[in-house]
Amino acid sequence: MEVRFVSLDLARLDAQRMEMLALPFFEDERPLRGAAGLCDWRLCGALSRIVGSERVRGDVGEVLLVPGRPRLAFEKVVLFGQGPAAAFDGDVAAVVLDRVLRTLDGLRLRSMALSLPGRGSGRAAPAEAMRWFLRALESAPDIDEVLVVDDLEAQRAMVPVIEAARRGVRVVRARETDA
Repeated sequence: MEVRFVSLDLARLDAQRMEMLALPFFEDERPLRGAAGLCDWRLCGALSRIVGSERVRGDVGEVLLVPGRPRLAFEKVVLFGQGPAAAFDGDVAAVVLDRVLRTLDGLRLRSMALSLPGRGSGRAAPAEAMRWFLRALESAPDIDEVLVVDDLEAQRAMVPVIEAARRGVRVVRARETDA
């Protein structure tokens, strides 16, 4: 599987040719932030209207498919609820990522672009978000390509995590012993 990055920039997103863009969002965070906010702007507030209409609340595990074209380069934009921002943690990220990967499989796609859970509003550190994602990928072997949407600083923090996983490096803390 190949993991690539794209900056959080509409011109760069427009140059991508992926069928699906996965956008996690919190139920209590308005306006939408990160990649979801950027796409909402391009879609003239359509995502905010959908989220504000109570058709989608943002509960953990909630999913909504929205057409992206012609305003976005992606045919399918899929919103994934992350629940309340204050309750976000690794367990919530695991549920959201499982839902993202099952949705990808259900759509019979082998590649996607996504914003990692918790990253849009900075609730998750870049390296931790990537660790959660790589752990989730262990149960999804049929994915060929993933395009992670995030800012350059976050990308720099994520690359060493990917490289360590590729080498199979584990970081183990030494146990302290009484002498």
